[in-house]
Amino acid sequence: MRIRLIRSGGMLGVPHRADVDTSSRSDGAELERLAHQLLAEPDNRPPAAGPGPPDAYHYTLTVDGRPPHEFTDPGLTEMELQLVERLLGEGY
Repeated sequence: MRIRLIRSGGMLGVPHRADVDTSSRSDGAELERLAHQLLAEPDNRPPAAGPGPPDAYHYTLTVDGRPPHEFTDPGLTEMELQLVERLLGEGY
């Protein structure tokens, strides 16, 4: 499975990107599970009232060419946070 996660925004606006082939990683099965669950779950968060904080991180997740899943920090779900930490190696 191919997973791409792009983080944009933040104070400096420098994008950070991870392109992963799960078959080459020891945690590949867990990444696949997280990605499938994240894409399958409906996003029940209310629509944003405005553009959000000017330095917020914006994430775009693409799995095997499917339509992207987009989300913003603050407000990450536990599953989104786990995937971000595993792919980009950053704790929050």
